Amino acid sequence: MSNPGDAPQIGFVSLGCPKATVDSEQIITQLRAEGYDIVPDYDADMIIINTCGFIDAAVEESLGSIDEAMRENGRVVVTGCLGTRANMIRDRFPELLAVTGPHARDEVMAAVHQNLPAPHDPFIDLVPPQGIRLTPRHYAYLKISEGCNHRCSFCIIPSLRGDLVSRPIDDVMEEAQILVNAGIREILVISQDTSAYGVDLRYPTRFWRGQPLKTRFVDLARALGQLGSWIRLHYVYPYPHVDDVIPLMADGTILPYLDIPFQHASPRILKAMKRPGNRERVLERIATWREICPELAIRSTFIVGFPGETEQDFSLLLEFLEQAQLDRVGCFVYSAVDGAAANALPNAVPEAVKQERFDRFMRTQQAISAARLANRVGTRLEVLVEAENETGYVARSYADAPEIDGLVHVDGGHALAVGEFCEVEITGADEYDLYGSPTR
Repeated sequence: MSNPGDAPQIGFVSLGCPKATVDSEQIITQLRAEGYDIVPDYDADMIIINTCGFIDAAVEESLGSIDEAMRENGRVVVTGCLGTRANMIRDRFPELLAVTGPHARDEVMAAVHQNLPAPHDPFIDLVPPQGIRLTPRHYAYLKISEGCNHRCSFCIIPSLRGDLVSRPIDDVMEEAQILVNAGIREILVISQDTSAYGVDLRYPTRFWRGQPLKTRFVDLARALGQLGSWIRLHYVYPYPHVDDVIPLMADGTILPYLDIPFQHASPRILKAMKRPGNRERVLERIATWREICPELAIRSTFIVGFPGETEQDFSLLLEFLEQAQLDRVGCFVYSAVDGAAANALPNAVPEAVKQERFDRFMRTQQAISAARLANRVGTRLEVLVEAENETGYVARSYADAPEIDGLVHVDGGHALAVGEFCEVEITGADEYDLYGSPTR
């Protein structure tokens, strides 16, 4: 606990996805601007927990964190996606100071002010221009919108975060410029549906530093590419206009990296998921994208064991993997999410079958990944150095998003700067990672 006269201390726990991380950064930035100290433990005057409520495992992790904070401290504010289930949380933890939903900086600050008055005038500059970031100093997430207009049957994000609300493009660009000015080498563009950016606003033209820009996905990608940082696109829904960003990747404006969660390949399962998708059309588009931009790295995620999934449906998914030859793939075993429409679907897949399909899926993709990475041996790649270790350095290439993709392990023959770029000659590969040496 802080001593009399010291700045009040707030312990902060941030759980969930990068969108939640951005929410946490905004709250922490405001807390620091008002003079609060942020500490990494429960020995504080108050605890704030930014929760996740998307899948059962995340709910249990969030509830466990709340329980631990209440036992260790007792003065706790809960925010985030699980906060939309305030009655359930209050029933379990009636002594909480406050419970708010996601993207609720002002409500959280009101709870803080009520229970731990601000020690400082927020207009006095106590924080850097880019705000407080929970990511390393060389990369940052840039959230361009909130919410989602889709109603996928397995997902409850719209009920947690609402429909799509896009930020004005000049506002997004100003934040991006501040990040680059602060030394950020990579900007990761995130939202619930990045390719829908601007549809809710009807694509108005705004002016950023004298430049007219339409509030639209492709225009934003092109504008961000002017800043001189790596620009990586996440959570891209496969609308037809996604084709328009591929030339920007081919000419080096933005990274040749596309994160598209296809979720499945069986038409029947996609229909049950309320997802679009024509397998043959998707394969044709992937082939066309690679013709335009041969270096394109495609990441995707899939769900196995969805209600009603038959062995034939699963076989179609494995066939899609073999044909698509995706570079980076994540897989989730289906689990019921409280409030999701898919819970009412018949023919639940037994847990043992789900796990067996997950294992087959991962073995299939592992072989694909190993073969694609083996093709990199003998080539040169620009990498962003992440950290130094006992054998040299850990880095990432354009094909590797932080925390979810692979790594490039660089030998220690030369001194490299963490957070900076260097060129590496690739000398080896395994199922997920590359190995190399600096070229200088």
